[in-house]
Amino acid sequence: MNTTDTLFSAAIARRNTGRPPVWFMRQAGRYHSHYQELKKRYTFMELCKNTDAACEATMGPIEDFGFDAAILFSDLLFPLEAMGMGLKYDEGPKLDWHLKSLADCGRLRGGAEKASFMNFQGEAMAKIRARLPREKGLLGFVGGPLTLFCYAVEGSHLGGLKESHSALEDGRFEAFSAKLLDLLAGNMAIQARGGADCMAVFDTCAGDFSPELYGKYAVPALKDLLGRFKKLCPDTPVTYYSKGTVPAHWKLLDGLPIDCLGVDWHHDLAQLLKDWSGKYAIQGNIDPEWLHLPPAELEKNLRGVFAKVKALPAQLRRGWVCGLGHGVLQRTPEDNIRLFLRVQKEVFGN
Repeated sequence: MNTTDTLFSAAIARRNTGRPPVWFMRQAGRYHSHYQELKKRYTFMELCKNTDAACEATMGPIEDFGFDAAILFSDLLFPLEAMGMGLKYDEGPKLDWHLKSLADCGRLRGGAEKASFMNFQGEAMAKIRARLPREKGLLGFVGGPLTLFCYAVEGSHLGGLKESHSALEDGRFEAFSAKLLDLLAGNMAIQARGGADCMAVFDTCAGDFSPELYGKYAVPALKDLLGRFKKLCPDTPVTYYSKGTVPAHWKLLDGLPIDCLGVDWHHDLAQLLKDWSGKYAIQGNIDPEWLHLPPAELEKNLRGVFAKVKALPAQLRRGWVCGLGHGVLQRTPEDNIRLFLRVQKEVFGN
């Protein structure tokens, strides 16, 4: 597929002259009745690893709401399972053990050959690609090295990540990364070769670290990962989302092969497009909590933001991918999803 065949791919390339494309993180999830019906038949792990189920979960919001891009229904922790840490889902993900000392890193399995553990993602991608309308984009995704490390140390991304801060500086991060990076680059390639138009790297823990620590540890590992991936899939663009970060973090990404910068809702969208659209496509950044508002209030808020963006010179929004600053929250009304998409199309045209 030509990289400008869809609104989504054109925006990632910063060449979109049509309506900005829309997709949401977690657009397939617990808020959606389609997903709830699937959950009656499959466990979460089965939804991810049964390729027909993963395809069905991915396609549900595309066929129901009309998003402009689909994102593989999966989970970012499967590389940790491939590394031998075990994984189950019981009211959230749980690993069998954590990296509590440098010696624990010796228990990890790594290397490019371990990427084949995630072949189910590539097979699901191929099924989604075959079913997806030609005008829709398709994303794959993995977790960033820093975020995967925080899960490996803490077991979650909650609770302040106190152990992860010390673990960065006692050798555990380097030992973990040495086992992870070839595996993770191979995982990205499996999804890209399965049909992804773009690979997303989600670093949801990045904002828990100062720019200094982020620049010292996370950025070199990310640069290494993306370099390995680009050797495997040189023509597949990359979007990078780091929750809770600020421009002081983003400036440290200079020179990395990142095409699109995902931003959260703590930043003014119009100003972001003014400041950064000459360097990156921008994905985001509506507050996901807005989708819990009464419809009239939601519509007022959306029209306010969209009007500010539309008032910008067209060149500044050619790389905007409209979306949330993080994933769709549980209990979000489906009608508010429809309202978001309707208003966006009214403001920017079909």
